[in-house]
Amino acid sequence: MDNINNVIEFRNVVKDYGDFRLDNISFSVPEGSVCGFIGQNGAGKTTAISLLLDLINRDSGEIYLFGEPVDGKHSHLRENVGVVFDEMGFHEFLTAKQINVILKNSYKNWDEETFFDNLKKFSLPSNKPCGAFSRGMRMKLQIAAALSHSAKLLVMDEPTSGLDPIVRNEIMQIFREFEMQENHTILLSSHITGDLEKIADEVVFIDGGKIVLKGNKDDILEKHALLKCSNEDAAKISASVVVYAQPGAYGTEMLVNDAEACRRLYPGMVIEPSTLEEIMIYYVNRAKSGLL
Repeated sequence: MDNINNVIEFRNVVKDYGDFRLDNISFSVPEGSVCGFIGQNGAGKTTAISLLLDLINRDSGEIYLFGEPVDGKHSHLRENVGVVFDEMGFHEFLTAKQINVILKNSYKNWDEETFFDNLKKFSLPSNKPCGAFSRGMRMKLQIAAALSHSAKLLVMDEPTSGLDPIVRNEIMQIFREFEMQENHTILLSSHITGDLEKIADEVVFIDGGKIVLKGNKDDILEKHALLKCSNEDAAKISASVVVYAQPGAYGTEMLVNDAEACRRLYPGMVIEPSTLEEIMIYYVNRAKSGLL
C-alpha cells in the first residue's frame, strides 16, 4: 500500500446492483482522524461500509484496512474494528450480561471489565433485555461493545439518526474521547451534518454512488460559500465558480466553490460562510438538475 498511515483506502471500487451502482469510488481515511462520510439516504454509504467490513463482495477495485487487503482472507482485521450500525445487531431478548458472554468468545481482545464499566458510564442496565431499551440506549449498548475490545477504528453507520439532541451530544462526546486516544480513527457515516461539523477532520461526500467531494473539512468549508445577489447580478457570476443557483422572487442564492475569488471579484455582493448541510443540498440539487 502506498501510504501506511491510511487506516482505510478505497481504490476505484465498484459494486453494481443493477438499479444502483457504487461507481468507481476512491478515498482514504488517515490514521488518527475522524472522517465524516456524508450523503443523503440511499447515496451508497451503507454499501461502502459493508464492502469495507467484507460483508459483501465488490465487483472490482481494491480496499485496504490497516494496510492489508480486504479480501476474505484477513478476518483478523476485524479484531481492531468496532462497528455500530443504525439498527442494533443484538437479539432483543439478550441482556448485556449475555451479550458479554457471546462477545467474550468472539473477540480475542475482549475486555469484560471495560464493557461493564462502559455500561455504568452510559447508565445501561446489565440484566434488562435490550429489546426494551430506547433507541438511544440501544446505540449506547452497541458503542459500549465496540469500545470493549481494544478497537483502533470505529466504523459507524448513522449512529445518531433518530436520536434527540441531548443523546446525540452525549454520543458525540464519547466519540471525541475515543478519538483523542493515540492512533484511534473514526469513520462516521451520517446525513446529520451538524454533528460532523463538530468533530470531523476529513469529509467524504457521496451522492448517487459517486464521490462528489473529499478532503479536509475546514478546507471544504473555507472554499465554499453562499453568494446572494439580485437576479440581474446573478448573470454576471462566472459559471466556473457556481455549484448551483436558486433564483427566487427577491434574488438569487448560489453556492460557489471558490469563496476567496468571489470576494475579490464581486466585492459588492453578500458572501456568507456555508455549512456542510448547505453544501450537500446544493450539490444534490445540482445532480438532480443534470448538471453533474
